Formats: sequence, C-alpha cells, structure tokens
Amino acid sequence: MSSYRSVVVGTDGSTPSLRAVTKAAAVAADTSATLVIVCAYYPSSDREVEQAQDELGGEAFQVIGSAPAEQTLLEAADLAAQTGATDVETIAVVGAPVTSLVEAAGKVSADLLVVGSRGLNTLKGRLLGSVPSEVSRRADCDVLVVRTSR
Repeated sequence: MSSYRSVVVGTDGSTPSLRAVTKAAAVAADTSATLVIVCAYYPSSDREVEQAQDELGGEAFQVIGSAPAEQTLLEAADLAAQTGATDVETIAVVGAPVTSLVEAAGKVSADLLVVGSRGLNTLKGRLLGSVPSEVSRRADCDVLVVRTSR
C-alpha cells in the first residue's frame, strides 16, 4: 500500500458513511496520515429556521445551520480516534457532497479520498450517477470506495 500523508473521508452521519470513516481511520492509522473528515450540508431555509424556532425556542440552534453537521463530525472524529487515527481534523462545508469532498481533498492536498458505496438501483441513481462514481471522475488523488452495504 502507498504511504498516504493525508486522507479525506466524507460522512453524513449515517451508518454506511461511518463505515467509510472507520476504514479511512484505519488507513490513516496504518500510514500515520492526517485524517480529514468532511460533512457537507445545505443551510436551512428561512421557513425551516422559523419552524425550528417556533417548536424548539432557544434550542433551535441544535437543528439549524451547521450545528447538525458539527455534531456529525464530532461523532465521526470520536469513531476515528477509537479506530486508531491520531491526527484527525474536521470540516463542515456548505454545498453538495461531491463538490465539497473534491474541493476539500484539493485544499488539504489529500493523497486518498474515501467514500462509501451507494447502490444504483434507483431511477435517480441511474440518471444522476452516484457520489463514488462522480468523486472518482473528479478527484485528483486516489479514491477508495468502501463497500458499506451487504
């Protein structure tokens, strides 16, 4: 295996994406690489912000803005540390997953970009393509697609 210095992995907090985080953390631990965990999110609309404030009052910050992404990143970083990664960074990015991952990999000069697999059994998947296939086309570094479902 190549000696990686910087590994980027994306997560949305789902169980499959956390499997990709675990694999990326293991690779980072084995190669003493920096692990950068990225979570892409879209900002809340004004309507969503108002609804959250009406229903949650002062606790609305927990479900709007970057707070959910930041919580996802904290959980993923804890998992990475448990897996053996010692140098872990996190980035919350506003935007689409593919663009966010590829841009983050470029910014940190990643040697490896890790993504979870996604099935293409849906019409949307067949028409739009998948995150792993699009990342593979656009990334300037090695891409590892982790099988996240069986």
